[in-house]
Amino acid sequence: MLSLASFLQQLIIRLMIAKALNYKTFNWLSGCALLIAVTLSLPIFVVSSSVFSGLGPTWVHLADTVLSDYVSNSFLLLLGVAAGTLLLGVPAAWFTSVCEFRGKVLLTWMFLLPLAFPAYIVAYTYTGLLDFAGPVQSFIREFSGLKYGEYWFFEIRSLPGAAIMLTLVLYPYVYLLTRAAFLQQSTNSLEVCRTLGYSRYRAFFHLSLPMARPAIIAGLTLALMETLADYGTVQFFGISTFTTGIFRTFYGLGDSTAAAQLASLLLSFVAMLIILERYSRRQNRYHSNSEQRAAPALIKLSKTNTCYVWLICFSPILFGFLLPAAVLLYWSVCEAVFEASAFFSLAWNSFYLAISAAVIAVLLSLLLAYARRLKSNPLVNSAVTISGLGYALPGTIIAIGILIPLAWLDHRLIDLFESFFDIEIGLLLSGSLFALLFAYTVRFLAVSMGAVQTGLDKIKPNIDNAARSLGNNNLKVLQLVHVPLMRSSLLTALLIVFVDVLKEFPATLILRPFNFNTLAVHAFELASDERLMDAAPASLMIVAVGLLPVILLSRSISKRPAMSVSKGIKQQ
Repeated sequence: MLSLASFLQQLIIRLMIAKALNYKTFNWLSGCALLIAVTLSLPIFVVSSSVFSGLGPTWVHLADTVLSDYVSNSFLLLLGVAAGTLLLGVPAAWFTSVCEFRGKVLLTWMFLLPLAFPAYIVAYTYTGLLDFAGPVQSFIREFSGLKYGEYWFFEIRSLPGAAIMLTLVLYPYVYLLTRAAFLQQSTNSLEVCRTLGYSRYRAFFHLSLPMARPAIIAGLTLALMETLADYGTVQFFGISTFTTGIFRTFYGLGDSTAAAQLASLLLSFVAMLIILERYSRRQNRYHSNSEQRAAPALIKLSKTNTCYVWLICFSPILFGFLLPAAVLLYWSVCEAVFEASAFFSLAWNSFYLAISAAVIAVLLSLLLAYARRLKSNPLVNSAVTISGLGYALPGTIIAIGILIPLAWLDHRLIDLFESFFDIEIGLLLSGSLFALLFAYTVRFLAVSMGAVQTGLDKIKPNIDNAARSLGNNNLKVLQLVHVPLMRSSLLTALLIVFVDVLKEFPATLILRPFNFNTLAVHAFELASDERLMDAAPASLMIVAVGLLPVILLSRSISKRPAMSVSKGIKQQ
């Protein structure tokens, strides 16, 4: 349970030792990197330390009643999403990387479209379509004359239904990394396998698939971590998981300690996924010779096989993006009750919150990346590693880990001002946008860090030396040389964090100030009240903005050679 916390403690100890043994390398940039790392790791320490607070009556009640449901449902949901993402992602990657057929280029980028959909919005859409009062079941009853209970129909609000919804939007993680691995594989190795009497399809199972296993496991780990972080889908479907249990404990039972202990248990699940991903490739080495990718031998499919491939590959695109998007568009235009002033107010709240968080994340990423460039020592490297750990955590854990210390600090400030100044100041930190921006920074700093680090690595060190020889200090070099040269990387990082913040739901729901709503929260509230059609405009806006990084990712993949695809995907 405390493996991730122990890892953090070891890193902090390394920082102190590095500073003590090599004090000359400790400058103000290193100090800022250390301060950022300690600050952003605060939620993890708070949640992990909750296990030492003792098991109170609330925890005993949870253990006796619902804790087993939280564990079993979360585990079954992980199994369902794992099976679904593998079944959809791996074949799609294989067909688009080693086969040649009509429409392949179109399918290659269309597979990315479901990334624009948050899972909870897909859940709302399919509930409106497939629920008892939806058009599908209404048509069945009208056409057949059967009444409710006289016919069988798939129950969308169920654990399998939630697994399907999550699979439809998360399989691109497996597809992206697996396709990159297939593109990197040596053509000569495949040809040698053919000379041993293996068909192309047997070579796939005996050579290509095992060689791509690290990428498959990495993509699957990302999908499962997003599954553990989901709240909107499981809450809307009434499924008891760790995330719903944390919300109920915190809001319903009012016990922040028990909620933090549940969050620490969820944290152990996340740590377990990371450990299993590393353990799966602990003694394996996978090498590829880029010079052997010059003339790939693609499998040319016949017209009949092309039809089969399109049927297989187009199904997840249809059900994961095209159909939900069409339904949302129809509801928004024809069915939804649209209040322009309220909608634009929500859009503005979401926009300035997302752009503020994106600017903060990019600035901190730039500082950390520049500190590593100037002083690449254990102190700075460990600080950068710690700063990026928040991306592996669900928003629920981060929100609980932030709210507890900020609420404690707020109450100390309230007591202080009342005692000395007789002034009621209210909640300055936990009841303001500061808590939200803090949570977003912890959650998405690693996202911006990847793009910023990539842009900075492309600038040769000789340029730095030339700029310093003209009398410029480090800040001037950063301002006058690095920032202009890496403008596209900074804009990419800004865009990706902006969209991720716009779609982030659990942390926003917990930490938002009173009477403050965003598009994501508004859509959830309307859907919870069964006003699914009224939730369509806000949901459609989130999806439309979410298309921007998908288009950016598609363009970057199409422009890069095959050997650089995997690196670009992991960083974006």
